[in-house]
Amino acid sequence: MEDKYSVESAEALANEALRLPITEAVPKYEQLLATFPTAAKYWKQYVEAHMAVNNDDATKQIFSRCLLNCLQIPLWRCYINFIRKANEKKGLEGQEETRKAFEFMLGYVGSDIGSGPVWTDYINFLKSLPAQNPQEESHRMIAVRKIYQKAIVTPTHHIEQHWRDYENFENSVSRALAKGLVSEYQPKYNSARAVYRERKKYFDEIDWNMLAVPPSGSVKEESQWTAWKRFLAFEKENPQRIDTVSANKRISFTYEQCLMYLYHYPDIWFDYATWHAKCGSIDSAIKVYQRSLKALPDCALLRYAYAELEESRGAIQAAKKVYESLLGDGANATALSHIQFIRFLRRTEGVEAAKKYFLDARNSPNCTYHVYVAYATMAFCMDKDVKYAHSVFEAGLKTFKDEPGYILEYADFLSRLNDDRNIRALFERALSSLHPKDSIEVWKRFSQFEQTYGDLASMLKVEQRRKDDLARINEGASALENSLQDVVSRYSFMDLWPCSSNELEHLSRQDWLSSNMKKKVEKSTPANEADKTSGQLLNSNVSSKLIYPDISRMVVYDPRQKPGLSTPGLPSTAGPLPSSSAPSVLTTSGVPAVPNVIPKALPPALAAFIASLPPADGPLPDVDYVLSICLQSTLPVAEPGKLSQVGLASSDVSGSSKSHLFKPRDRHGKKREADRQDDDDTSTVQSQPLPKDAFKIRQLRKARVAAGSVQTGAASYGSVQTGSASYGSGFSGEQSGSYG
Repeated sequence: MEDKYSVESAEALANEALRLPITEAVPKYEQLLATFPTAAKYWKQYVEAHMAVNNDDATKQIFSRCLLNCLQIPLWRCYINFIRKANEKKGLEGQEETRKAFEFMLGYVGSDIGSGPVWTDYINFLKSLPAQNPQEESHRMIAVRKIYQKAIVTPTHHIEQHWRDYENFENSVSRALAKGLVSEYQPKYNSARAVYRERKKYFDEIDWNMLAVPPSGSVKEESQWTAWKRFLAFEKENPQRIDTVSANKRISFTYEQCLMYLYHYPDIWFDYATWHAKCGSIDSAIKVYQRSLKALPDCALLRYAYAELEESRGAIQAAKKVYESLLGDGANATALSHIQFIRFLRRTEGVEAAKKYFLDARNSPNCTYHVYVAYATMAFCMDKDVKYAHSVFEAGLKTFKDEPGYILEYADFLSRLNDDRNIRALFERALSSLHPKDSIEVWKRFSQFEQTYGDLASMLKVEQRRKDDLARINEGASALENSLQDVVSRYSFMDLWPCSSNELEHLSRQDWLSSNMKKKVEKSTPANEADKTSGQLLNSNVSSKLIYPDISRMVVYDPRQKPGLSTPGLPSTAGPLPSSSAPSVLTTSGVPAVPNVIPKALPPALAAFIASLPPADGPLPDVDYVLSICLQSTLPVAEPGKLSQVGLASSDVSGSSKSHLFKPRDRHGKKREADRQDDDDTSTVQSQPLPKDAFKIRQLRKARVAAGSVQTGAASYGSVQTGSASYGSGFSGEQSGSYG
């Protein structure tokens, strides 16, 4: 479903209406403005479409609908242009109508920060009026001076231009008079200019093109709300120190502008009405509330605030109409609206009126137990009618016996009467019909009652019954177990506890762990059952919430250990790796571990390689895993005749010995041309200084790169170079081993 307040859809509809003839565009404009009634740009577009076809009657009607609710300069300038055009051929009568229109416009939007062009247009209009005699000329100059003096004290974007124009105007009329007038208005102008600079900071924070949409909690909406709040606070401080009437007019204008953009925010409407009421303008506050109810017809908060204002000024019938609008036809009335109307009738018309309405309201389909509780409490506390309040609770119990909240409220009422017998009877009646899941709070209150007013036997009996009942649901699975929490609940009072905060926290933690122990054990047992060892079951009291590692197989690794030595109390990890004659591998705990794949016979080269390895210090590696990695690696190939030198080569890790032992072959088994050089030749070439000839330098670099790659390929295998050669020969077919 498309969002009614979609900005993108609104822009698309406005653009579509702009391209259509006015007769076809009217329904689209009406649809658009019904959703966004304060969108001045859409009103302006709508009225300009009528003005383009000279439809003056429709234009006037549209202006009458939008001007007072859309205090935006472009729309009002469109209005004044229409008035001037309509009266330009009417002579003096038309000039007077235009002048009144200017005064009307400045009275509403003259304090806008962007109203500078409006002031300028009005001044130019007055200057253009014809003067038949000196008296008329004098009246015209006085009128122009009056408008200038208002413009130069209004903080607008054009205030400095207005001041310069005013100085020129006074000097053109009379230099002698100009000096006194300019000096008189200079401080007022300076103050207005300072206020303009401050106001502009708040003005720049506001998005003046935003459409009025319901609040959705977006960052932009919240920032705009904050910006308007700051702007309103600034205007309420009256920074220009003008008179109260002018200051209130400017604040009211700012509120009206704010509502153009925050039209769906009830707090803005409420603030506006409250501000009017504090200023003593109750009628204006009422008008604001009436407008707010049209803008937000579903907002009950504004209706209650409006009814409160009417009641506070003694307009009981007006307030009653507001409450009746909340109730509607009664079918859709909420329980809260029933309760508030009963209280209103009790305040304004008396007990009988409230009682009569309660008897009608209890038959409403939306009447909940809250209405019974509210009226019974009012009858008990305000009317002092204990018997009638008791009968109301009893009548409600027949309908709401399955409501835990009603049972608790009824119990509170009986507790005020000190009627312990009926309280116990109420709890017994309620618990016999309530589902165990709904009876948790009732059992809790019953236990508290017995702990406060009962004897020890009844206290323990109720607690045991509570545990038995709650054991049937998940929430009470651990309730059968006795714990110190029972003692805490029995011997605490208000904020006094029979234990310290640390003890209380510990008990709460233990209670939570106990309630989750069974679930955790059931969840973890299937996964760990196959791998469970005797070491994991040493401590059966360990909480299942905490999962501990199996420490029975852990060995402390010390790199300083010598071969054959072991940490006291721990099995030795040093020793030679098993050969082909002893394929089994011992774990760190001394338990034989059968490898996944056991080689049936090792190649002679591999057996010589394993025999030459030094003793391992630390945890034993996975032999099969290491062998599989070696078998999958591409290693250099050694000459078969030099296999006898493997043992010696494994202990020599120098780069020179590697370069002698390993000579990589090309695809045809021949030595590469670069490897035919002797070590002396290679070292001699590398030790020579760089020649100055560029060609020789490149040749030398190629030789060094080729030699370095050979040495790097051999050195990367470290002390296992001989074994690597054996694996390489195994791949090439010279040596092979069979694996099962």
